[in-house]
Amino acid sequence: MNPPDTAKFALSAEDYTRIGESLRATDELLAAGYPGDDGSRQPVHTVYVPADKFTPALASEWGQQALAAADAQGGLERLASWLDLENPGVLAGLVEAKLASEPIEDLRLDFEDGYGSRPDDEEDAHAVAAGTNVARAVAAGTAPPFIGIRFKCFEAATRDRGLRTLDLFLGSLLDSTANRTLPDGLVLTLPKVSTVAQVQAMAYACERLEDAHGLPSGRLRFEVQMETPQLILGADGTVPVAAVLHAAGGRVSGLHYGTYDYSASLGIAAAHQSMEHPAADYAKAVMQVAAAGTGVRLSDGSTNILPIGDPENVDRAWALHARLVARSLAAGYYQGWDLHAAQLPTRFLATYDFYRSGFAAAAFRLRNYVHRLESTILDEPATARALARYIHRGLACGAVTAAEVADAAGVSTEDLAALAHPNAPKRTGS
Repeated sequence: MNPPDTAKFALSAEDYTRIGESLRATDELLAAGYPGDDGSRQPVHTVYVPADKFTPALASEWGQQALAAADAQGGLERLASWLDLENPGVLAGLVEAKLASEPIEDLRLDFEDGYGSRPDDEEDAHAVAAGTNVARAVAAGTAPPFIGIRFKCFEAATRDRGLRTLDLFLGSLLDSTANRTLPDGLVLTLPKVSTVAQVQAMAYACERLEDAHGLPSGRLRFEVQMETPQLILGADGTVPVAAVLHAAGGRVSGLHYGTYDYSASLGIAAAHQSMEHPAADYAKAVMQVAAAGTGVRLSDGSTNILPIGDPENVDRAWALHARLVARSLAAGYYQGWDLHAAQLPTRFLATYDFYRSGFAAAAFRLRNYVHRLESTILDEPATARALARYIHRGLACGAVTAAEVADAAGVSTEDLAALAHPNAPKRTGS
């Protein structure tokens, strides 16, 4: 817009220029640091398995084990009904199909807590094998959409080992893929971050690995695990978790809450360490505010109460897990961790119920907004985006279908994506 130059305006062209110049740094910060969500798919969960236990068939095996666990307790429909979810039969059918086709959305081969400390030659061999096996799974079409490793943290005792494992894994993965290309869904996880400097060090490592392997600049991105109180409140009184997200030149892709490391670091008794402890809620609220608008995705943690053993224990653990999943979703945490195949039934039942139980109302309001129909609710553009994003997430994970969206909301998947993320790069499909 050109500044006005007529006499009826009090502000001159020079005033407009001066104000614009004074806000140039703000404009640059907002454009670079707060680009918003890019509209790409976010998995609903991350599964962690010891790196040496991974095989290309693991995801399928977990799906079979999940279905078997549900069948042993009366089936998915019985479980959905017992959890008091809406339309148990519909949910059961959708989740059964999900567990058969895509039981794991995001898989992390763990070289950290789930793997432990091993002799260097043993971990070296497992790091190389992990790269080879991930490449095989991707080539065979058996890999989850997102897959990668969690290596050891950058604290002094484990820093060199973590870097060495990352280096070996990445080299092996590239050597085992056609044309030395990385999978689109590759994810790297840096655990137990406590300072901005550790994130900057990881960014430097990514840059050097890109140079060494001839990868495009910025190709390697990574998740940060928030497991220490030092990220929530630093020694200087600042909130380092906010700075972390801007300290790696756009390489930070996710921020994951670590339930048990964080709780233990605060001195919370083991029996009270939980995703819903007040200390956990505080940390996650700070994370959520820090990540808002940055495009960095958030993930809640896990529960270590597993649905195994006697039937009563299985039901109790499922009830807890389903409630925690629903609680996280309501709080705006759309991803969490799963530690056992028997947690998959409640992960998807609770997730699908979240999206389906509110779908009709959200689709009705979105239809009224898009088609300018008279309604008792006057939704603004920001609310319309929230409605579209809710439906878009449900579509991406399989909770609702494109046909249901078109029928109820009157929009195509392409239009839904544009409504949900108007500033995202153009893409096809959901």
